[in-house]
Amino acid sequence: MLDVKLLRENLDDVKARIATRGVKVDWDEFVSLDRERRDALANIERLKEKKNKLSGEIGKLKKSGDVKVTPATGSLVFTGGDVTMLMRESEEVSEAIRNTEGPLAEIEGKFDQFMLTLPNLPHPSVKVGKNETDNREVRRWGKPPKFDFTPLNHWDIGEQLGILDFARAAKIAGARFAVYRDAGARLERALINFMLDLHTKEHGYREMLPPALVNRTALVGTGQLPKFEEDLFHLAPGDYFLIPTAEVPLTNLHREEMIERGELPIKYVAYTPCFRSEAGSYGKDVRGLIRLHQFNKVEMVKFAEPETSYDELESMVQNAEEVLKRLKLPYRVVELCTGDVGFASAKTYDLEVWLPGQNAYREISSCSNCEDFQARRANIRYRKDKKGRPLFVHTLNGSGLAVGRTLVAVLENYQQKDGSVVIPDALRSYMGGLERIG
Repeated sequence: MLDVKLLRENLDDVKARIATRGVKVDWDEFVSLDRERRDALANIERLKEKKNKLSGEIGKLKKSGDVKVTPATGSLVFTGGDVTMLMRESEEVSEAIRNTEGPLAEIEGKFDQFMLTLPNLPHPSVKVGKNETDNREVRRWGKPPKFDFTPLNHWDIGEQLGILDFARAAKIAGARFAVYRDAGARLERALINFMLDLHTKEHGYREMLPPALVNRTALVGTGQLPKFEEDLFHLAPGDYFLIPTAEVPLTNLHREEMIERGELPIKYVAYTPCFRSEAGSYGKDVRGLIRLHQFNKVEMVKFAEPETSYDELESMVQNAEEVLKRLKLPYRVVELCTGDVGFASAKTYDLEVWLPGQNAYREISSCSNCEDFQARRANIRYRKDKKGRPLFVHTLNGSGLAVGRTLVAVLENYQQKDGSVVIPDALRSYMGGLERIG
């Protein structure tokens, strides 16, 4: 959520920066709602102030003896006409407050809903652009392998080896699901353990295992709700949602909390299954593991001070890169432009791995700094010192990595002419010493 004060004091700048996202916003509605809300708040504060003043005056008169209580009934007996008028006026003010609270709640509800639909402001360093074609390539690592045969797509490799079964997955769950079998299931598990070990033992993250179900408030906190409800799997009764990413439960671990400054930066990593309805992706990646309703992911989340959050973003990207380097998978780092950066993000880097079967780089990790956007929604704060005022932390998240897509990259980059797949050296200890799937 954006700072309301920032919008009021720098509305033209906010308009210009959000416009670079290609998002249309009814700013007249904001101005109107904000004015109406502020007027209503000012009115009710005046009434409450008047009520307090009248209560004080009546209290003084009680002490002076101008108001007496009848012992038998407990009713008040007024011994002065002024007191009667004050009591009557106090009741009228109380009634006015009650009549004002309902409309104020309605106005604040509309205002809050408007604020929750506003995306984050892109960081000034982010390139202005319309879509992914305007993204900026930052660097590349590794060279795409050269084959003396026509490389296959991962779904053909997986089905020929008997380690992926899409037909049976469709039978039991429908389209965009997969069944991993034998060495395929073991390879998926090996990748998860390899990533978790790397991030916890060498990169300093704390391993967590959060719930895969969250409540509505958690998804509002990280920005998926209310705007993107159609992308989620909603469960009832109970108003639960399946998580689209571990970013949601990990970030909400500290919702409504005051973090000690000495604890920052906090670094969490978690493996979870993830669930996405893929609304709006009809016709995209209908085959294979690239775009499933259910998939596995290892997610990194950080809480940092504003002054160091962009250094933390760079190190998070390097942590994700290290997974690909250890697996010797060619990739590139891309900085997203304003028109492609996510709703809650101020700046995002994507890691795109080379897939020979598609002859293209495809996203395998997205690392973002959300600055204080999520922290405002979830009320996650810290103090620079014991006497300082509470400040919002900056939150960061990144895939470290999307496990299924990493398996895709392994199958396609390590495929052999005889149809087998060589296991990367970094994974062999996790595969019981297996060197090849054939």
